[in-house]
Amino acid sequence: MRPRGGYRLDFYLLRALMGPLGFVLGAILVAQLLERLLRLFDLVAATGAPVTSVFRMAAHLLPHYLGLALPAAFTVAMFLALARLSDDSELDIVLASGRSLVRVAAPYFVFAVGLAVFSLYLFGHLQPLSRYAYRAEVYAALNARWDARVEENRFGKAGRGFVFHAEAVAPDKRHLQGVFVQRRVGDGEEITTAPRGELVPADDGRLLLELEDGLLVREYEPGKAWFGRFTKAVINADFNPKAPTFRPRGGSVRELTLPELWADMHGGATDIAPSRLAGEFHGRLARSAVLPLLPLLAIPLGMAAKRGRRAAGAVFTALALLVLNHSLQFGESLAESGRADAVVSVWLPLVAFALLCLWLFRASLAWPGDNPLTRAESRLGEALRHARGLARGRRR
Repeated sequence: MRPRGGYRLDFYLLRALMGPLGFVLGAILVAQLLERLLRLFDLVAATGAPVTSVFRMAAHLLPHYLGLALPAAFTVAMFLALARLSDDSELDIVLASGRSLVRVAAPYFVFAVGLAVFSLYLFGHLQPLSRYAYRAEVYAALNARWDARVEENRFGKAGRGFVFHAEAVAPDKRHLQGVFVQRRVGDGEEITTAPRGELVPADDGRLLLELEDGLLVREYEPGKAWFGRFTKAVINADFNPKAPTFRPRGGSVRELTLPELWADMHGGATDIAPSRLAGEFHGRLARSAVLPLLPLLAIPLGMAAKRGRRAAGAVFTALALLVLNHSLQFGESLAESGRADAVVSVWLPLVAFALLCLWLFRASLAWPGDNPLTRAESRLGEALRHARGLARGRRR
C-alpha cells in the first residue's frame, strides 16, 4: 500500500501544475482565435449573416486550436511549476527525503497519459466532426442573405423563381426604389413594378417584399394579360432563398474519424488515395503519442531552473517542439504524396524525439537539477571566460 504522504505529494505536484496549465492554455487559445475572429467578423459583415454565426464558427474551431496548443501548454506548465518548486527549495526537501526524480515525475507521467487519451479522442473524433461543422457554418454564412448583396441597376435571381431589380438601394439594404420583380407562373408570366419597396422580415423567418403604388401585369397565356394597380401590396413569398445543401461529410481526409480512416484504408468505398488516408491516420496517432514523452523533456529542464539557467532550457524546449512539429508535418506530406511509407516517415521523427527525451531524463537521474544541457552551458561559459582571459593577457 502506498503511504498517505505519497498521495499528498502527487496531489500537491498536480495542483502546482493546474494553475500554469490553465493560464498558458487559455492564453494560447485566445491568441490563436483573435486573428481568426477578425476574419470571421469581416465575413459576416460582407454576407449579412447573423453575428451569432461568428461565435458558432469560433466554437467549431476550438478543437482544432486545442489540439495545436495542448502539447506546448503542457510543456510550459510543467516547466513553470517545477521551476517555482525548485526556486522555493520544495523540490530539494522532497529529494532529500529519499524520493527519486522518477517518483517526483510519476504524477506528471500519469497525467500525461490521461492527456494522450483525451488527445486521441480530440484528433480522432472531435476534430473531424468540428472541422466539417465549421465548413458547413462558413458555407451557410456565405449563402445567408442575398439582400445584403443587392446591387443597384443589376438583375439577379432572388430564389423561388423570382428575378429582381432595383434602381436604387438604401445603405441599410432594405429600402429600395424603382423595383422590378418578374416570375414565371406555369405557362405565363407575372411582372410587378413599384417606385418604392422594402424588404421586411416576417415572424417565421421569411423575408417579404412590401411595395407601394405599383403596377401588376399577369399574363396567363400568350396574348391574354391582366393589369392592375395597387396602393400597397406584399409579395407573400420568401425572398430569403435557401442555399443548396452543403456536401456530405467526408469530402476531405481531415473530416474522417480514426475508425473511418482505418476502414477506408482497408478497402472502404472512397475516392481518396490510400496513401493520403495512411498519412492522416498515422499523423494523428503520432501527435497523441507525443504527450507522454513531454515530462521526460520538461522535468529535467524545469528542475535546473534554480541555478538561473531558464533561458537555455526554455529555448531548447521550444526548438525541440518546433522541430518535432515540422518533422511530423513533413512526414505526413511524404506519406500522403506516396513518396514514403507512413509508418516510417511519420513515426521516425517521434522515435528520435523519444530517444532525445529519454537520454535527457536518464542523464538527470544521478543528480536532479543537473543535465547535459546545463553541463554544456557550463563548459561553454568556462570556455568563453578562458578565451576572454587569454585575450586580456595578450593585450597586456
